[in-house]
Amino acid sequence: MIFQRAALREFASTALTVFVALFAIVLSTQLVRLLGQAAGGKVASEAVMALLGFGALRYLGVILSLTLFISVLLAMSRSWRDSEMVVWFSTGLPLSAWVRPVLLFALPMVIAVGVLSLYLAPWSQVKSAEFRTRMSNRDDVAQMSPGSFRESSQANRVFFVESGDGTDGAVKNIFVSTTDKGKVGVIVAGDGYTQTMESGDRFVVLLNGRRYEGEPGSPEYRVMEFERYAVRIETKEAQGVESRPYLLTVEELLADPTAPNMGELAFRIGLPIAALNLALLAIPLSFVNPRAGRANNLLMALLIYLVYSNLLSITQAWVSQGKLSFSGVLWTLHGGMFLLLAGMFAWRIYGHLPRTWLSR
Repeated sequence: MIFQRAALREFASTALTVFVALFAIVLSTQLVRLLGQAAGGKVASEAVMALLGFGALRYLGVILSLTLFISVLLAMSRSWRDSEMVVWFSTGLPLSAWVRPVLLFALPMVIAVGVLSLYLAPWSQVKSAEFRTRMSNRDDVAQMSPGSFRESSQANRVFFVESGDGTDGAVKNIFVSTTDKGKVGVIVAGDGYTQTMESGDRFVVLLNGRRYEGEPGSPEYRVMEFERYAVRIETKEAQGVESRPYLLTVEELLADPTAPNMGELAFRIGLPIAALNLALLAIPLSFVNPRAGRANNLLMALLIYLVYSNLLSITQAWVSQGKLSFSGVLWTLHGGMFLLLAGMFAWRIYGHLPRTWLSR
């Protein structure tokens, strides 16, 4: 059918453009945030790209849902503005005829949103949490990056190396500041390396340097020159990933149906349902009156999307707090949106017909 092929082709071309734009925006904001954390020492620089990939996978379902809604809305709004809808209506096609091509276009994306929401997004968050925990469990020297100051886990030492990889390789121009019992010590060395003893203890061995030690505010300082000086590296106790509802799989949520777990499950299931409702809702929302403002329908669509997406988070919190049941979310929120969809279809189809037509 020509009508269906034309609609699917325009939906696909619009969706590709919208998806690339939204995905680029999400990647850019995530990259800026991670680079800021890396500059502040909260995230290791070598972990930025991995965390960026996990973050992109986490938000991919929301991006696809928004892409589906915007692409259908823009494609059909253009048909209204260019009077193509009048041509289709003159051939006997009602507004409800658009439901079939929209469903054909939307269902594969809705399934993808469901897979991402139920399985891949939780998996990416688990891997991201494990990766962050593994990076934070490294010892102080392993976390050092050349050209930046790094505070130890006990907050009593500050390390700085000008060059080197900060692991088992050699480093150049080392600066170590220590605080112990009110005294401040500063160690400066031109070369150094790390060494692991038979007992498992690790040391930073500094070569050809000096150590300055004294009390702040006192003119008396001790200066010591050395050829070889070893500083013990503080090790951390390995920490696991804290179990939280958003890190659990669907099977684990169902096996332990507590209120927080049901709230998380309601949110995951709600994403693909919301994507389908929004795709169908874009059909009546796409109406554009050439004599009125062209942006009115877009503003209304934006408002409905923001309210719907916020209600997903709000109802998740209500279920987690025991104020609303799991089935109550599905019937009240998504069922209410479906009733709004049916009401807008009826208004667009019958609301502008003469009363004499409705009485026949």
